[in-house]
Amino acid sequence: LISMTKYEIQVSEDKSSLALAASDLITQIIESTLKNKTRAKISLCGGSTPKAAYSLLGKKNIDWMNVDLFLGDERWVDNKSQDSNCFLLNNSLFKEGNPSLEASFFAVSTVELSSPDESADVYETILKNNFAGDPPRFDLILLGLGDDGHTASLFPGSDALFERDSLITAGEGKGHKRITFTSKLLSAADNVVFLISGSSKQTALKRLLDPSESWERTPAKLVAPNSEIIVLADKDAYPSF
Repeated sequence: LISMTKYEIQVSEDKSSLALAASDLITQIIESTLKNKTRAKISLCGGSTPKAAYSLLGKKNIDWMNVDLFLGDERWVDNKSQDSNCFLLNNSLFKEGNPSLEASFFAVSTVELSSPDESADVYETILKNNFAGDPPRFDLILLGLGDDGHTASLFPGSDALFERDSLITAGEGKGHKRITFTSKLLSAADNVVFLISGSSKQTALKRLLDPSESWERTPAKLVAPNSEIIVLADKDAYPSF
């Protein structure tokens, strides 16, 4: 299966200009969505790269009261754990005094439930209750890219890659049990943006952009929306510019 997914690459000089570009693009997508819809539905990613972008985004005067924020994946740890994406957001996007605190945020319930599978089922129900369509169509899904080619918590060699029916599934990667959007849900979005920084990501990014690369080795290839995927990268991650 040769991927027909198209990528638009925007390269920033360095990490800080990448954060600025990302926060501006997210703002732009939210604002244009709210011209046509009553609510903007956005899925955010974890990882070190988006933290600076979220810190900038949280201060922007967007119509946050009409924004619904979700997580594309979460580690099955306590939400106060530094390993959780919830913790990351609370220390960047949702800082005290930020206008972004007006947004509705749907965290993933984790260790208070009996298993990652239950967490996945509960989060899937939350999604279905908040979206009309099947599969739910996010206005924007923001994704990272691991140096191993994973995105969300879809890791090479994981059973989660083969889940085609559910919207959310449990999985495992890098020593953590996880809850993740499936490729079906990721590919239904109106806008998909990859945020990629650092020289350790060069190989994974080359593979992502290679039409003949297999999704088994580079699971980020499973994300195949109808629209062009925007790749925001810094020069360290995409040195050919």
